[in-house]
Amino acid sequence: MSFKELPDLLAVGLLIYAFVTVSRPAGGMMTRMWLAGWICIELHFAAYSFLDVPGTAGIVADIVGTSALVWCAELFSCSMDARLGQWGCRALFAAMSTIYTLYIALATIPNIPQPVMIGAASLFAWVPLLVVLATPREKRPASRWITVGINIALSVVLLGWQFSAHGPDLMITLPLFVAYFICCLQFAFSNQRKTGGFVVTVLGLLAWSMVFPLGMVFGIFFPNVQVGDEVWNLPKYLVAVGMILLLLETQLKRNQHLAHHDALTGLPNRRLFQDRISGAMERARQHGVPTAMLAIDLDGFKQVNDTLGHHAGDEVLKQVAYLFTARLRRVDTLARTGGDEFSVVLEGPITRREASEVARNLKQLLEAPVPVAGSTIQIGASIGLAMFPDDAQTPDSLSILADERMYAAKRAGGGVQSA
Repeated sequence: MSFKELPDLLAVGLLIYAFVTVSRPAGGMMTRMWLAGWICIELHFAAYSFLDVPGTAGIVADIVGTSALVWCAELFSCSMDARLGQWGCRALFAAMSTIYTLYIALATIPNIPQPVMIGAASLFAWVPLLVVLATPREKRPASRWITVGINIALSVVLLGWQFSAHGPDLMITLPLFVAYFICCLQFAFSNQRKTGGFVVTVLGLLAWSMVFPLGMVFGIFFPNVQVGDEVWNLPKYLVAVGMILLLLETQLKRNQHLAHHDALTGLPNRRLFQDRISGAMERARQHGVPTAMLAIDLDGFKQVNDTLGHHAGDEVLKQVAYLFTARLRRVDTLARTGGDEFSVVLEGPITRREASEVARNLKQLLEAPVPVAGSTIQIGASIGLAMFPDDAQTPDSLSILADERMYAAKRAGGGVQSA
């Protein structure tokens, strides 16, 4: 057993721990596949620790260690599939992992007959093609053709060169290069946001794919040049840093969204609503047009919570948010600004009569019973309307006036109060 892999084992182990820590708050299937890929890299280093063992054990360690590299690349590639988790994606992952592992095993075991190697090399061409063609067209992302096309090219090259003078090196180097180059392309053409973490990951994968042919070139043409293992392993850690950055960027974006949106309905919260009303008033001031604000309080909502529980109340709020959003224009802003309170910015130009009509339409949406928890619930709404610039000149005064009119409407038994 060799201990020269121990530093890399410890380093990757720490990276896996960091990866788990960072991904835990919002880990999805893609994140789990990335984690599984890094566990394969840990397995790779562990297996390579036994390369010096003589006999069958050393051959098995070589096969497992090299195959683990391929499994990592296939997991990373699959994680970028637009149909992640569906049958076609799983089938392609299983097929490619099996083919690469089989070929690497045959290339590592001595004295394998040439016809067997020819048959194994041809698998790279037709197996992924059949898997992709077997997937329904509407469930077949275009990116899968990248895998098919490059593996066909790999098959052609192996069939032509695997028995050449440098064939033994090519039989291991080319599949590893292709696996990581495809992975790089899958990341590059994925729907990931083009952030700093994305750039670092793609460049790291590209460098990782180039390590294999460069290592072969140095071994053949520059045998006296000694390149440290840490240099060849550097791209791995570059990819790890890039992926951790991607996770942190995703969490930051999610936290920013949660800071300005209601967690239950997904609507803007009071903080974001204040920004929206300020912006709407400033635009209205610049163009010399009126804009409107609605303050909405649900009537009978407390009884829903008291009789059916808070789960039913939450369902009512989500349905109300859906109904209101479908009725309003895209330029308008609907926000949840309290427990059972909603606020609306109606972008100008809009008249008081038009704003009152919108308010009445919103109220009418709640006249139909709402199905919740196996029963129907009847709720209503009290709505206060305030206009800029006729009623108020600042966001705070406009909000206060709309609230006052909403409470006046509630005291009057519900309805719309516009003046």
